[in-house]
Amino acid sequence: MKIGKYTIFKKGFRAYYLLVVSIILLTIAMQTIVQYSLDKQRNTALVVNLAGYQRTLGQQLLNEAYSCRFHNCNYAELKLTLNKLLQRNILLQNGSDVLEIAPLQSDEISRNFRRLMPYLVWFESNMSNIQDIEGLAFNDIRYRVDRFTQIMNDIVLQFQKKSEEDIRTMRIIELELAIFSVLIVLFEIFFIVNPIINRIMKQKKKLAEIAWHQSHVFSSHMKNIKDLQYVLKVEKNAERRDEIVKFIYEELDHLDQVSQTMQKSLKKSEHMTLPHQKIWKKIEDMLEKYHIVPSEEITDDDMVHSLKS
Repeated sequence: MKIGKYTIFKKGFRAYYLLVVSIILLTIAMQTIVQYSLDKQRNTALVVNLAGYQRTLGQQLLNEAYSCRFHNCNYAELKLTLNKLLQRNILLQNGSDVLEIAPLQSDEISRNFRRLMPYLVWFESNMSNIQDIEGLAFNDIRYRVDRFTQIMNDIVLQFQKKSEEDIRTMRIIELELAIFSVLIVLFEIFFIVNPIINRIMKQKKKLAEIAWHQSHVFSSHMKNIKDLQYVLKVEKNAERRDEIVKFIYEELDHLDQVSQTMQKSLKKSEHMTLPHQKIWKKIEDMLEKYHIVPSEEITDDDMVHSLKS
């Protein structure tokens, strides 16, 4: 079969090409689904870890504020914790190309992130300067950190539930693909592999019949011809020689009949239409309909043909 200038399926091997190509495509599809599932789970686990770490940053921010009020203040550490808190909040919503995290698409989780915004704005506006921290009531900081942690607990739980739903969805897709693969394999076994095996067995039987004819019938007629040839050489009577020549011609006619019988026996198996050939013919008809394959290139046999020079 030709598409443009290229021959993609040579005549006589279409069933084998179809079998091999389908197995390759199924293998690629299975590997693609598995790799996508693993990548999805990795990204989801990373998001859950980042969301869980936000709670730790909230508690760390509270500890740094307490140290600044009642002990030695490490303002650099407090500033770093606050920046991490704000940046990762943006990262969890907008995603990251570096970490390969997709933007947040859940409206329910987005609503909880919007609930966090007043507390994040308060942290940024009141804790960015060390002088502002000294004037803040510690109970106000603790209240807002506690509220921030509670909302982050809800967000982490939502991310975990979403992760479980994604895993269930991927399992269903993998199961459906596995069932589809089994159906394809069974289809190929019954409609491609089994007919090919039957064809080989029938051809083997035909070859056995030819071998039997050759060893028995041909041998018998050839022996008769050789005997008649010997008699013809030694016979001197003209009438008897003519009669022997007639017998030789009769033996040759018998040989011709045996040869024709063998050819008919082979042609019976050659012209059998197998199930996979009907399916392939439908595919070729569709390609011809859209002018992808010229009609003169289409044949419905599955035999090996010699290439035209």
